[in-house]
Amino acid sequence: MLTRNQIQRIETSNLTDALKEITVLFPSGVRFSSSLGMEDQVITDAICSNALDIEIFTLDTGRLFYETYELIERTNARYHTRLKIYFPDYSTVEELVTEKGINCFYESVENRKQCCFIRKVEPLNRALKNATVWITGVRAEQSANRKQIPMMEWDEQRNLYKFNPLINWTYDEVIHYIRQREVPYNPLHDMGYVSIGCAPCTRAISPGEDARAGRWWWETSQKECGLHRIHKTDYRQ
Repeated sequence: MLTRNQIQRIETSNLTDALKEITVLFPSGVRFSSSLGMEDQVITDAICSNALDIEIFTLDTGRLFYETYELIERTNARYHTRLKIYFPDYSTVEELVTEKGINCFYESVENRKQCCFIRKVEPLNRALKNATVWITGVRAEQSANRKQIPMMEWDEQRNLYKFNPLINWTYDEVIHYIRQREVPYNPLHDMGYVSIGCAPCTRAISPGEDARAGRWWWETSQKECGLHRIHKTDYRQ
C-alpha cells in the first residue's frame, strides 16, 4: 500500500510528474482507460510524449460514433502507438438484443444499465484484470457525483488503486492543453458534444446546460454508466 507521503507527492505533482511517479512506484500493471474524450486525450498525450510504461486501452461498445473510431486512428498515427481495444462478449450482446431489442435502453433505466454493464463494465473488468493502478480522465466538474471522487482512491472491488490525475482540472485548463499541444480530439466537441459516449445515447447540449445533460438525456438518473463508483475506503491509512 502507498504511504501518506507517496500519495501526497503524487497529488501535488503536475500531470507528467505524477504519471512518472506512478510508474516508479508500480513497475507493472499500470493501465489507462481512455474513452477518447478531451480529458483522455490530454492524458494520452502526457503518457506517449514521455514514453511512459502505461498501457492505454479503450472500450468499443459497438455503438460508438464514426468520429470516435476515426479519432482512434488519428491518435495511433500521431503517437506511433496502438491503443488496445476491448469488445463486449458477443454472446451476451446477442442475448440482450434478441430478448429486449436493439434500442431497449430507451425503455427503462434498468435496461440502459444492463446495456452499459454488458457493453462497458464487463469489458472494463477484463481490461483491468491483474492491474495495479487504473488511471482515468474523470474531472470533478463533470457531474455532482464526481465532485466526491478523490484524486487517488482504493478500489476494493477490483483490488487496485484508481488514479484520477485531472480530477481538479477545469474545462478551460483541458482546452488550453489541447490547443497548446495540438492534441487530436473528437470534432464532435466543436458541435456541442461535451461528453461523448455511444451514438444513440449522446446528444449535443445547449449553452448553459449541464455538461452531462447530453448523456442519456431521456433519464433523470445520475447520468453514470457504472464504470466510476465512489469508494468509501480510507486508502490513506
